[in-house]
Amino acid sequence: MTREYENVKIDNFSTSWNNGLAFLALIHHFYPDSFSWDKVDERRRRENFQLAFDLAEQKADIAPLLDVEDMVRMKKPDWKCVFTYVQSFYRKLRDHENNKHSYAQQ
Repeated sequence: MTREYENVKIDNFSTSWNNGLAFLALIHHFYPDSFSWDKVDERRRRENFQLAFDLAEQKADIAPLLDVEDMVRMKKPDWKCVFTYVQSFYRKLRDHENNKHSYAQQ
C-alpha cells in the first residue's frame, strides 16, 4: 500500500511514523484525490500530521487517537499508540475498494 510512496519506509510502529508521511501515504492510497502527494514535505512534520489526522477523520471517520503536538515532540513515538491508531485504519479501510486492488496486484 505504501511502497510506491517516496520517502515512506515502514519498518516498525515508532520511528517509521515520526514525520507523518506514512499516515499520509495510507490516506492517499485510499483517497488519492484528497491532497497532492507531490506537495508533501517530510520536513514539515506538524503539517503532515495535521493533514493526515484531519483527513483520516473527514474521509474515513477514523477518530484522531494521536495528538499532533505529541507526535511533533517525539522523534520516537510510542509504538503502542501508533499501532492502536493504525489498527483503526485497518478496521475502517479493510473493505475499501482500493484495498482490494492492492491485494490483487501482489
